[in-house]
Order: sequence, then structure tokens, then C-alpha cells
Amino acid sequence: MTDQQHPITPPPELRQLWAQQAQRMDPRDPVAWLEHIATQAARWGADQELEACCEWLDEHLAYENNVTDNLRAARRPKPPSLKAQAIAALTEEQAEMSMVNYKTIRTALDSLPS
Repeated sequence: MTDQQHPITPPPELRQLWAQQAQRMDPRDPVAWLEHIATQAARWGADQELEACCEWLDEHLAYENNVTDNLRAARRPKPPSLKAQAIAALTEEQAEMSMVNYKTIRTALDSLPS
């Protein structure tokens, strides 16, 4: 089986896009180009495999609730929101801050939507 026949081979349009992105990053650094393209291809391939697994689970475990949603969430966690990052940073700095300022900032952050 050649690379072009493998089911998880990025289409030429994506490979061309990644090459163009890489060349704009640093026009004179082919090593950085290769790293960028390899990273994008690995991510794309992993996403394709995850989706194929989720499709299989949907077909074979249809009676299970949220199996594929839970799998996606576990394998592709979303980065914490800005609010969550601010609360974590605030908690780390609590010892060096007056309690009044801490409570004011924490209350303001808690009032924001996630």
C-alpha cells in the first residue's frame, strides 16, 4: 500500500497549505518547515483516527450514552477558559495579596460566564 492509498493520508490541499504556512514562518529555515508540516500532519492523522474510532463506537455501542462525547473530551481536552486560568493564577497569588483584594477579584471572576 503506498502512502497515497493509506486511509489516513492528508489531502494534497492540506499538505500545500501547511507548506505555505511553514514557509511564511521563516522563509530560510527548512528544518522549521519540516517540523511544522510534521506536527500538522500528526495532529490531522490523530484527529482522523479519533473520529474513526468514535464512528465505530457509535455503530457498535449505540446503547451507551455519551461514549463518543466522553472519548473526544478525554482525548482532545479543551484548554481552560481565560476565567479558569485567572482563578487559578489568583489562587496561587492569594498568600501575597490582601484578603479584601482577593475576595473582590474572585467575586468579579466568579460573576463572569465561563
